[in-house]
Amino acid sequence: MKDNIKSVTLGSMRIPFLVLPPTCVILGAASALYTGNTINLLHLLLILIGAVLSHISVNALNEYDDFKTGLDFKTIPTPFSGGSKTLPENPEKAHYALITGVVSLIITTITGFYFIYISGWGLLPLGLLGMVIIVTYTKWLNKNPLLCLIAPGIGFGHLMVMGTNFVLTGLYSWTSFIISMVPFFLVCNLLLLNQFPDIDADREFGRKHLPIAVGKKTCVNIYGSFWLLAFFSIIAGWLLNLLPLQSLISLICIIPAFHIFLGVKKKFNSIPDLIPFMGKNVALILLTHILLTTGIIWGS
Repeated sequence: MKDNIKSVTLGSMRIPFLVLPPTCVILGAASALYTGNTINLLHLLLILIGAVLSHISVNALNEYDDFKTGLDFKTIPTPFSGGSKTLPENPEKAHYALITGVVSLIITTITGFYFIYISGWGLLPLGLLGMVIIVTYTKWLNKNPLLCLIAPGIGFGHLMVMGTNFVLTGLYSWTSFIISMVPFFLVCNLLLLNQFPDIDADREFGRKHLPIAVGKKTCVNIYGSFWLLAFFSIIAGWLLNLLPLQSLISLICIIPAFHIFLGVKKKFNSIPDLIPFMGKNVALILLTHILLTTGIIWGS
């Protein structure tokens, strides 16, 4: 019994996906460092915990809702989509996924109010928007193509990067904003591509994300455009003296990004052939974040 509870709890967290929040938080810390601030390591650790818990909350609530609606039984799992299938295998323990999501949200909220107390009420709008995204993403945002597209990017980009910068500095900055545009476009791309395998099941259950609304072929072009916009944000940041020259090291990712785009463009109608490119997409997004962080710290 305890093993089943552990399996449901950990499965609903989707632990392999939790490497993304730290890369976004560290980008925010790098922006604070570049603008001449010292980093409070304890606060940075608490930010990391809050960011990971917010992601766990979204994942667990999504798993629970997909199980309760029956969508989990219709999707075909891949390493990047279709859910973990943990709850259909342990239906009597499904409520532990709900508990995981709610408890994670509560701790995230408490952490947020602590940071508002120490850093100022200017953090409140970001915190409220983050809570709205967590609570509404699965049930409501997935039914609006545009909101479903941009919500993940806002959450991991603007909220995590700019929120981290605000907690560490007490101010918003144009540097943190231009940096946040990179994970905004790339995380939007991450979710966009990962929606391809679930189109038929999602449509049956009333979802209307962008691949359903405009088709996969159009989404492939949007995918390529978002990679370009992410790289353009880095170049614009340097041209505007918001980022150091060293941040341009992240532009070496242009070549593998183009390779992935060509692969997606060629294989988007064959999910088995698309899966390797979905994996490369995840790896390259993380690498881009890491290289950009490295360049910013190098130039600080």
